[in-house]
Amino acid sequence: MQPRVTPVTVLDAVRPVLARLPAHRRTTFELRLERWWPDLSAGVAAVHADALDVATRLAVIAAEGFAARPDELHVLDERRLLEPDRLQRPEQLGYACYTERFGGDLAGVGERLDYLAELGVTYLHLMPLLQPRDGDNDGGYAVADYRRVRPDLGTMDDLAALAGRLRERGMSLVVDLVLNHVAREHPWAVAARAGDERHRAYFHVFPDRTVPDAFERTVPEVFPDFAPGSFTADPDLDGWVWTTFNSWQWDLDWSNPDVLAEFAEIVLLLANAGVEVLRLDAIAFLWKRLGTTCQNEPEVHALTQALRTVARLAAPAVAFKAEAIVGPRDLVAYLGTGEHAGRVSDLAYHNTLMVQVWSMLAARDTRLARHALAALPDTPSTATWITYVRCHDDIGWAIDDADAAAVGLSGPAHRAFLSDWYAGDFPGSWSEGLVFQHNPATGDRRISGTAASLAGLGAGRRDADGAFARLFLAHAIVAAWGGIPVIWSGDELALPNDPYWAAEPGHGADNRWAHRPRVTDVDRAGRLRSGSDAARAFAGLAHLARVRASLPQLHGSVTPQVLLDTDDGLLVLVRRHPSGALVAVYNVTAEARPLSLPRLEHLLPGAPSSVLHDALSGHGVTAGADGIVHVPPYAAWWVVRGPAQVSPDIR
Repeated sequence: MQPRVTPVTVLDAVRPVLARLPAHRRTTFELRLERWWPDLSAGVAAVHADALDVATRLAVIAAEGFAARPDELHVLDERRLLEPDRLQRPEQLGYACYTERFGGDLAGVGERLDYLAELGVTYLHLMPLLQPRDGDNDGGYAVADYRRVRPDLGTMDDLAALAGRLRERGMSLVVDLVLNHVAREHPWAVAARAGDERHRAYFHVFPDRTVPDAFERTVPEVFPDFAPGSFTADPDLDGWVWTTFNSWQWDLDWSNPDVLAEFAEIVLLLANAGVEVLRLDAIAFLWKRLGTTCQNEPEVHALTQALRTVARLAAPAVAFKAEAIVGPRDLVAYLGTGEHAGRVSDLAYHNTLMVQVWSMLAARDTRLARHALAALPDTPSTATWITYVRCHDDIGWAIDDADAAAVGLSGPAHRAFLSDWYAGDFPGSWSEGLVFQHNPATGDRRISGTAASLAGLGAGRRDADGAFARLFLAHAIVAAWGGIPVIWSGDELALPNDPYWAAEPGHGADNRWAHRPRVTDVDRAGRLRSGSDAARAFAGLAHLARVRASLPQLHGSVTPQVLLDTDDGLLVLVRRHPSGALVAVYNVTAEARPLSLPRLEHLLPGAPSSVLHDALSGHGVTAGADGIVHVPPYAAWWVVRGPAQVSPDIR
């Protein structure tokens, strides 16, 4: 028998909570506590001196959440524990949207699940839907109440009902949990402004500018145009409060154990409503340390480990997804490295891949992407990426200066080129993006735009035919990297930028709303009109999803190998899986590019009688007498061995 690792004092604290449960449930929780207590205590100890007291408090919160969990979700927990690689499987496909802009409300989303199933969706991310502050609220990320859904979208009961309908179809519900900050109107902030010292300690409040000035020497601005600086004077507080994003979004002080306990309760509230994935918003900013950028500090990962363990104790079906839009050197840590391996987030956004996709298409060159992507460390075997062509946010050109220099480029010059190209200002550009948050001091110019508008299918249709090829190519790259590829709402129909984005109240100063279009039933019906933009785009992405689901080589546990010595117009990835190998070949240029057939054959060993073929088209891969394969313009190939089966040309 294994020695018990859970302290007796902790068991004494949780057993009264579990007393009303059947014996098998009590045993289940105690076994989980025995298994995961070391993770909980270690995560807490890295942040709090009184680790045993804080960890015991969290264990009691977990027991309360476990006791309140509905029976059908206990069954879901058992199912998920039996399929630990579920999120890594190639049949996974994500879709992200705003509830009101896709289905009107939560019930309306539930009525449109056939559409998502037709696309192949297994993972539905509904953008912020918890009660935000009135007026400007950063697209819902200024939360005023974590325990209520926006009234125009429905109720918590409606959220639970939608989660149930999704589960019946094998789809998981994903919801945002904003960790770094709350709205000024949140009850914690209201209490702080009313003079409650306990809640004042939930925030970073300073009596004057001395400490804020010291921090701002190294802390970058996030929204320099409309929210300069990182601190705001608040007369009710008689002090300066930390506000990374906006004056009405107050950063929380995660060194306070009360904040950690509050969020442990919120995690389990959402878990017990049927939410299966929590997107941990702005997670990189949680810990503040003087003399740093106050991003990616080690305590962030310890805090995530503590919260993740609470979820494992009470609701192990729940996965964590880190929204960490950080540089490539810091990215993998959010999936768990070193002492945190397998203990933090199950998923993280592959921002680097997204940036490099658009960089390759504009530059028509893969050297920078090959170098940057090959330099990333392997992901932990238990975690995987969220890959995407774009998301609800702007595109910031996270090009590492060292990566650029390694291939003979200037980082600042390349970032400026990408901004010019996607704003449509560079000669020959097919893009119709919009510049977002130009910072003259740093030269930073981020870009807004739907995938179609960025690829050449905007209102001006600068290169419509090439745009479809680029859209398919971009989505094929993210679909074969490994992890869960997520389609942003409207991109599956090739919707251009919304020309009326600024007309809606509160949107006029934020052009990101141009790429958050309303997707109506009329828009969706467009996929049924043969030859339409919507039909071409939808058919292509649905085809990608079907082929992807059939290829075990695309399992997220496989780390792709980037070939560094290919033609500069080609990105070639090798994925080796016990079932066989797959070579993904992408031509990011408008001209045919050469690839050695003998090399492909070497990378894909197999029986002499088997043939190389592209799984996406079914066509065989052949060469001329010189042994050179000429990869067509903007081609996306997933090359495997086996009998060729020709599919219809969906591009």
